[in-house]
Parts: sequence; C-alpha cells; structure tokens
Amino acid sequence: MKLFTSESVTEGHPDKVCDQISDAVLDAIMEKDPEAHVACETTATTGVIHVMGEIATNCYVDIPSVVREVVKEIGYDDPACGFDGNTCGVMTSIDAQSPDIAMGVNESLEAKNGETDENSLIGAGDQGMMFGYACDETPEYMPLAISISHKLAKQLAAVRKDGTLKYLRPDGKTQVTVEYDGDTVKRIDAIVISTQHDEAVKLEKLKKDMIKYVIKPVVPAGLVDQQTRIYINPTGRFVIGGPVGDSGLTGRKIIVDTYGGYGRHGGGAFSGKDPTKVDRSAAYAARWVAKNIVAAGLAKKCEVELAYAIGVARPVSIMVDTFGTGTVSDEALGEAVRKVFDLRPTAIIKELDLRRPIYRRLAAYGHMGREDLAVAWERTDRIDALLEAVK
Repeated sequence: MKLFTSESVTEGHPDKVCDQISDAVLDAIMEKDPEAHVACETTATTGVIHVMGEIATNCYVDIPSVVREVVKEIGYDDPACGFDGNTCGVMTSIDAQSPDIAMGVNESLEAKNGETDENSLIGAGDQGMMFGYACDETPEYMPLAISISHKLAKQLAAVRKDGTLKYLRPDGKTQVTVEYDGDTVKRIDAIVISTQHDEAVKLEKLKKDMIKYVIKPVVPAGLVDQQTRIYINPTGRFVIGGPVGDSGLTGRKIIVDTYGGYGRHGGGAFSGKDPTKVDRSAAYAARWVAKNIVAAGLAKKCEVELAYAIGVARPVSIMVDTFGTGTVSDEALGEAVRKVFDLRPTAIIKELDLRRPIYRRLAAYGHMGREDLAVAWERTDRIDALLEAVK
C-alpha cells in the first residue's frame, strides 16, 4: 500500500488571482498582437495589485481595466469579501523585453548558421528543462489525486457562483489522498476542503453542505468507504481570505498547474508568458507527447523531459521514462518521439495553435488534462504515427 496526495486551489486563492491577471494581460495583448513578446508578473496584497514585467508589442492595452475585470469576475467585487476590484489600487511597472533575449528569440542559432527551415527561424526564449506526464488512471490520462482535487475546487467555485451556497467566498483549497495497491488505484483515503465563508455560517452546516454539494457530486462513490477521512475547514474558521489573508504572486502554484507532484517539474511557471517562452510551450508539448504515448498503449505511465538552450531552436535533449511500464524500450520511444514530433518552438507554436488568447481560462484548475477547453496539447492525434515509428 502507498498513499499519494495532491492539492488544488480555487480561482479566488491569492496566487491564482495573480496567475489569472497575468494571463488576462497576455490574452488582451495577443488578441491585438499575436507576435508580441510578453513576460508579465503580478503580486497582490491588501488593497493593492502590482503588475510588472517585460513586454514588446505594437498595441496598447489598458492593463488596470483588465486587472479590475478579472478580480471582479473571480468574485472580489464587494468590500465585505475583504478585497474589491472596484476600489483596489492597481500599479504597473512595464519595461521592454531585453535586447539580449530578443536577439536569440527573434533569430535562432540555426538561422544565424544559415539554416532556412521556417521552424528553425526563432530560438527558445530561455534555457531550462520542461516535463510532461500522462498515465492511465483517469479518462483524461491524469493522476487521480490532482484530477479529483481540481474537480472539487471547480465545484466549490460553481456552488458559490450559482447561489447554491451564498455564504461562500472566493478563496479555497482542496486536497485528495489516493491509496494505491502497487500502481493500481484502490481507494481515496482522505479529502480536505478549506473554503472561505462569511462570518455567520456555522461550521456544522458548512461540513454538511460541503459533503452534499461539493464532494458527493464529484468524487466517485466506489472510491470512498467508511475509513475515508474528510476534513472541512480543519481550523474551524476561514473568514479572512484572498489577498487580505495572504499575499499572492504569479507562478507560485506550479504543481497545482501541472500534475499535483506526481510527475517531475522543471521549475518554470506558465502564466504571463507568451509561447516563445519554452517554460510554457514546451511543457504543453511534453504533455502532448506523453499523453499520446499512453493513449497509444505504449505505456501505462510516461514522463517526457525536454531541455533547451536560449536562442537555439532544437531541444538539447529529449528523454522518455515509462517507469518500467512500456511495451518497448524507453530508448525506442525516444527515437519515435524524435521522428513523430517537431519540438522546435516555432513548430510547437503552430501545431498547438498557441498565438491566440486562450490562456486566462487555463490559469485556474490546471493547464493539463483540460479536455473541457479543447486545448491542442490534449489531442491524441499522433497514436498511429507513434505505433508505426516503433515497429
């Protein structure tokens, strides 16, 4: 027996507020200028939001208006919540992208050396390694713990927004512990929900409502038994939340954004970055590769690592690890990936259609497994090519 735990957070969590603002700014710019270079960070604390970063674009975006709209849509639109998008301070500190970075992104090392293939014209926007992961535990090929954690967090927001539980406020966290027998899911051992609420609600009512309206509609009944532990607001009170309860920062929930800790992470955040930044685009591509490998029946679980050098188009390394579950060797799968997938930034951007305003929708409830958003990296469109490549 082994236990594994993952968490998610709602869109009102202070770090997620910042992620959504950064991606909303990115979307607003990309809608007008798809070729823009954007690296946008956000911080939030009591009464103040600060947007900063490096942006190179030919368009104008009213960033304070974008910020206020996001905050109000999340649900911070009333001083009673402790934070109000109508009245909070908004500061901006935006500079142009460094010419040293632009020099490598705008013209790759390969292009400087005379290569004319259009997919080699731009280089990676940074160095680093990015990981993608997939497994057969859920229909969307995600680990079960993070999958259910996200669904609980989304349901928590849904019953707040539709008025089912009017006493809820935007901030919240969920957590799920899964018990395994070897690599097989056996049951859910623990569920934790911590949710912001107004001062009048009693803890006993909150517990009953969380079980009835959040847990039961989401968690498969066959995975819950008499021994499953359920914790609702374990401290007994969660009235002060959002940026008032804790400062927020873009990119501080990278494990929530990916695989809940079940797969490795290269350390780079996604939100606020245009797709020339391989922290974002190559992480999506690595998920696309891993998901196709598992969907093809070539492994029960698969992790893919891509590594890049700034200003260079081709990855410096590609690694496939199936943890002993592969039907062919990891080396053979690595060779198949090289044949089937073009993992240069330009090719990734084109194949996954990344120069469009899709990012704010991804900034809460995970960037991976989002079949509900029909994002391209969740397609299983390379199964036949992979099977042919490993023959």
